[in-house]
Amino acid sequence: MLHEISVATRDKGLYEFTAAVRARVGGSGIRQGLLTLYVRHTSASLLIQENHDSMVQSDLERFFSRLVPEGDAIYDHTLEGPDDMPAHVRAALTQTHLAIPVAEGAPLLGTWQGIYVFEHRSAPQVRGVVLHLIGE
Repeated sequence: MLHEISVATRDKGLYEFTAAVRARVGGSGIRQGLLTLYVRHTSASLLIQENHDSMVQSDLERFFSRLVPEGDAIYDHTLEGPDDMPAHVRAALTQTHLAIPVAEGAPLLGTWQGIYVFEHRSAPQVRGVVLHLIGE
């Protein structure tokens, strides 16, 4: 099964879409297998992260903003604005794909784990995430 989910973002930060993934996997008829997720962008990434305390997400965003600041003189690529090159660096430090086992028709996530698009740009975006599910 191959499907794409759109995730709308407003600003930098983490945007959970676990429910959409669970619904797609649950409706697929596949009971066990492997789910691969891939974000089709160079300035956003994917994370599995805690979804119980929203302060985790805001703390991660503040950490990455400190780690990869905008306006650093080392960047030559500035055509798309001051947040573009830092967004590429942030995406390079994280990941653009995830692999999640599927059992009993559901992604095998931990108790407090959620699936997130980690938006690295300041302007609103719509991010495409491809889901590829194989199994039986």
